[in-house]
Amino acid sequence: MSYTWILSLIVGYFILLITVAHLTSRKASDTAFFTGDRSSPWYIVAFGMIGASLSGVTFISVPGWVSSSQFSYMQMVLGYLVGYAVIALVLLPLYYKLQLTSIYSYLSSRFGFWSHKTGAIYFLLSRIVGASFRLFLVANVLQIAVFDFLGIPYPLTVFITIALIWVYTFRSGIKTVVWTDTLQTFFMLSALFITVYILAEKLNLSLGELSTMVYKSDYSRIFFFDDINTAHFFPKKFMAGAFIAIVMTGLDQDMMQKNLSCRTLKDAQKNMYWFSAILVVVNLLFLSLGVLLLTFYGEMNIDLPREADNIYPVLALQHLGWLGTSVFILGVIAAAYSSADSALTSLTTSFCIDLLSKPTIDKRKRYLIHLAFSIVLFSVIIIFKKINDDSVIKKLFTYAGYTYGPLLGLYTFGLFTKKRVYDLFTPWVCLFSPVLTFLIGYCSTTYLGYTVGFELLLLNGVITFLGLLLISKTGSDMGK
Repeated sequence: MSYTWILSLIVGYFILLITVAHLTSRKASDTAFFTGDRSSPWYIVAFGMIGASLSGVTFISVPGWVSSSQFSYMQMVLGYLVGYAVIALVLLPLYYKLQLTSIYSYLSSRFGFWSHKTGAIYFLLSRIVGASFRLFLVANVLQIAVFDFLGIPYPLTVFITIALIWVYTFRSGIKTVVWTDTLQTFFMLSALFITVYILAEKLNLSLGELSTMVYKSDYSRIFFFDDINTAHFFPKKFMAGAFIAIVMTGLDQDMMQKNLSCRTLKDAQKNMYWFSAILVVVNLLFLSLGVLLLTFYGEMNIDLPREADNIYPVLALQHLGWLGTSVFILGVIAAAYSSADSALTSLTTSFCIDLLSKPTIDKRKRYLIHLAFSIVLFSVIIIFKKINDDSVIKKLFTYAGYTYGPLLGLYTFGLFTKKRVYDLFTPWVCLFSPVLTFLIGYCSTTYLGYTVGFELLLLNGVITFLGLLLISKTGSDMGK
């Protein structure tokens, strides 16, 4: 395929995004950057959140992950349903009742200044690394597909990738992101369906035969109950999914900022219910795509790439023709940017409101903060490029267990107890908890033969909860 054609696709796509940004930023108030003027239609938010939740990680890593983990990821996806129900029934009512712009403001009223800052800092760390993981994937694809041929070095590819996000989000923030996410979800799902169609045609399979092949494949095993010591054991994976959904959506400013832009609590809850149901189906389709990709490699006697994350890109760019390459490029860009653009907006929001304690801020300073976080993302992606040696989705969830665990403990303690804490000690509890979690996981694997998988998030949250209990005030201290 012509590199000029691929470059034209990319340019055309971003012209479309910038046009949407221009239309949505007209007559936007200063608060629209943070709240979207609380006027977003719930169905638009729900559809857009599919792309934001899946991201480039799902688009590339989940199909590749099938080669080593089969469909075990669906155990976690089923757990998501429980987590999303908790968000809709517990967290969203709290956020709307308090009329929050940043969800971490709750920690200030519940515990105090230092708890608020600690929660915000853990979010910033989590979202910076999470967004960097996702952008890392799309930058790699663009490098392979276009920029290597043009002689453009990888750092410049990353710079261009992030600069484009800044261009269409810096003016009206979440008000623009809600609509660009919807557009990007459409492109991502279209790429999924068209790729499945192309593979079915090349394998001479009808829709019914395709479904039967996936169902009977050795890769399509979902449930694992045979070995409690493995990370794929169903109860561990299911529980991890439930808590990952709670923290990576319900306790994440990025995802909740979209929900809080809905008109009412009922609209936000409808968004969450529909979003969660559709997400299960879409994840199952991405895993099925993984089976088709592996089958195609075998039928055509093509050597599998060494890295699982390259299974889909290599096939799409080299063996699926101009249409397969085109939809893959559009799909991976849409998937990555649908999460990265909102991440950049939420980082700016949290920094302004939580760390600077300024619910309103002049545009010049906000633009500079937005730019500063763009530079941070650039730096982290370059670092990650140097150390990458595993599936990105596995790294993402492992890292989430360490950084979101303290947030899980803070919110659980705040919602389900009436105790106050010595606020000054909260940062130390939240710093100590991930360290202890890592040590327990290491000792468990090394000396007991039990692998702590993604459930380390729950362990981290429990340790944080117990730490807050230790620094809680007694009855005589409650007024201090």
